[in-house]
Amino acid sequence: MVLAIVVFLMVFDWDWIRGPISRYASARTGRYVRIDGHLRVRLLTWTPTVQVGGLKIGNPRWQGAGDTAQVQRLTVSAKLFPLFIGHLDLPLVDIDQPRFDLLRDADGRENWVMGAAKAKTATELPPIQKFIIRNGQLSMRDIHRKMTLTGTVSAAEGAQAGRQGFALDGKGTMNAEPFLLHATGGPLIHVERNKPYAFKLDVRAGATHLVAEGQLLKPFNLGQIDGSLTASGPNLKTLYPLTGVLFPATPKYDLSTRFKRDGNRFDLTEIRGRVGDSDLEGRLSVDKPGDRRRVEADLTSRKLVFTDLLAVIGGGPKAAAAKDSPAAPAPTRAGMLMPDATLQTTALRTFDASLKYRALAVETGKWPLRRFSLDLVLDNGVLVMNPLDFEFPQGKLAGRVKIDATKATPVTDLDMRLTNVAVQQFLKPTAKGDSPIEGVLQARAQLHGVGDSMHKAAATANGKVVMAIPHGKIRQAFAELLGINVANGLYLLLSNDPRETDLRCAVASFDVKGGVARVDTAVFDTGVVRAQGAGSVNLGDESLDLRLNGQPKKPRLLRLWAPITLKGSLLHPRPGVDAGKAVGQIGIAATVGAVLAPLAAILPFVDGGLAKDADCVSLVGEAQAQGAPVKVSAATPAKPVKR
Repeated sequence: MVLAIVVFLMVFDWDWIRGPISRYASARTGRYVRIDGHLRVRLLTWTPTVQVGGLKIGNPRWQGAGDTAQVQRLTVSAKLFPLFIGHLDLPLVDIDQPRFDLLRDADGRENWVMGAAKAKTATELPPIQKFIIRNGQLSMRDIHRKMTLTGTVSAAEGAQAGRQGFALDGKGTMNAEPFLLHATGGPLIHVERNKPYAFKLDVRAGATHLVAEGQLLKPFNLGQIDGSLTASGPNLKTLYPLTGVLFPATPKYDLSTRFKRDGNRFDLTEIRGRVGDSDLEGRLSVDKPGDRRRVEADLTSRKLVFTDLLAVIGGGPKAAAAKDSPAAPAPTRAGMLMPDATLQTTALRTFDASLKYRALAVETGKWPLRRFSLDLVLDNGVLVMNPLDFEFPQGKLAGRVKIDATKATPVTDLDMRLTNVAVQQFLKPTAKGDSPIEGVLQARAQLHGVGDSMHKAAATANGKVVMAIPHGKIRQAFAELLGINVANGLYLLLSNDPRETDLRCAVASFDVKGGVARVDTAVFDTGVVRAQGAGSVNLGDESLDLRLNGQPKKPRLLRLWAPITLKGSLLHPRPGVDAGKAVGQIGIAATVGAVLAPLAAILPFVDGGLAKDADCVSLVGEAQAQGAPVKVSAATPAKPVKR
């Protein structure tokens, strides 16, 4: 019987069972598998060997006709004794002229995944002592990640290749830039199943450069890896095709980290380096417990340069610099404040995230911003930033922003509060070092907008904006000029008179509809002048059309009846005086002077000063009712000063 079996195996033509093997493999993989060449099997040896010629693996049904993989000849040898204890050790894997046509479609389906569902665990290959790929060709189109890759793959190990160890080289294109990959490993001849296997990996894609040096804790077990990584490039966003993680668009970066993979989980610890001119440190993890990838990060900057933060959201001068990379956001249009960077809604729906970021110090160049903090949660396409905090030396801007990216067009809800912010910290001091205005500003903005960028959301916004300074002080020269009191105001200003007067209250509320914020209430009440505001702010084109009509509370000589205006844009406001309103006043003066006497020509410029104090308690109370974080007082808190 044994002799008969041996003779049978020696003379049996294995080509006879190519059909049954192909049909069995097709049933197991859910796609057709065909062997067009010869099937050669050598069993009577200590290293049984199988050689398959003309192997073709077809595309899955959802893709259509064609082949995912073609191999001219595949040779695999296995050690006999380890098979008896359930271990598969491969002395040789030789792949001749393979061709792989890989595709990931817009829904994330991958044609290289066999069977009905993706594997839940990482790939674990058996140890391979000699791994050879000859003249391999790779073509990959990733619609989901908007990437194409074409190139050649080869691997050789052993003295015949002139190399001591494993090497893998590939090239192609990524992000429309050249892509180069070089991987090396230690010799495989004496590899042991439970001994770590060292490797090095060098990846270049345009100006992006990644270098990894680490070890497989078990040879060819790709599910357990640890090591170190350095990465540099013009924009972190360009790493998406490689990592599957949607990093924000950033200025140039140079980072180093320790990395570890355990199954489907990747941990980056001891992150150190710079993004733009800001330092960055912390940790990041990527896991895939189910069908969705989850990213968690805890990051800190000892010093954040504010222009780097603006670049991340698509605004400021650093955004233009980031255009060196094809994946950089479109810079904000010239003269505009709101960024035009488009929100990547499709990518946001593919993973979940939790981010905690703290900037211990902030460098702005102009604004007295001290610290910045952000907690961000992304859950099934809904992004929530809460809290989003900007801390000043006195006061802070804090609130919550929610972006619902589950819809075709994202919907943004914003609720921000300005609390206990000292106005004087934003104003240029006078020659004597004091501030022209002193007071505590409280404000709240509640807006709802639709659009895939900050600019579009603002241009469609509806809601309410209210701000109030319950009490304070103002330099009397500026208060007089609010009422265009030419004689007294200019005298106090030119004589550098330091006298102050009460800022009894300043309250403004805007009703926002369709991206246009119109003044609902605007009162600026001082001890000498009461001013009423009107006008609008267009959040679409960011134009300003505001005016302030001041009336003195005491008789004044040489007062022009002309409102103060604020034109220009949010980024470049332009204060001025509506001289057209004073033309009639000047005409009256000329007529009176001609008819009566030259001295009488001054009468039209005399104001009786009949303006009354504003009801600040009611105004501040109304601002409080509309959401401004202020407290109502029954009496004016500011102490009277000499005028």
